Amino acid sequence: MVVFFTSDSHFGDHRVLNIGKRPFASTAKMDEALLANWNALVQPGDEVWHLGDFARTAKAAAAVLPRLHGRKHLIIGNNDPPGVVALDGWADTAAYVELEVEGTRLVLCHYPFRSWNGMARGALNLHGHSHGRLKPMPRQFDVGVDARGFRPVRLHELRA
Repeated sequence: MVVFFTSDSHFGDHRVLNIGKRPFASTAKMDEALLANWNALVQPGDEVWHLGDFARTAKAAAAVLPRLHGRKHLIIGNNDPPGVVALDGWADTAAYVELEVEGTRLVLCHYPFRSWNGMARGALNLHGHSHGRLKPMPRQFDVGVDARGFRPVRLHELRA
């Protein structure tokens, strides 16, 4: 099993096309490209942590969530309405999670932190929300699609 991280897909949200000048002609083309990029990397037995802003509506989320490979966890973002959070396709949902992956302690939240639990002991903060526009701090990584080639990433890619 491989663990991936991503954020800010904003499936079904036309507004995001202009936020970071996403290179898609339409929301439908963006959604299909994000889905194809995800499934090209993630296998059905893999695990994916989506760090918020998955989809604009429950309808958009319900249309794409079952098509995405992997066991999916949602860290709730500011643009995830209750209907998205409540969908059956999530292994779990939370606003904040601490876990260990590949021997590294991770602090996961949609929002970037100035400081986080375990920061002085090597813990990493993975976040979304800023669409690649925030200068990172040491051991802090924006895993949003705008910052990561419109695809999920593995921990070793972030650290490289």
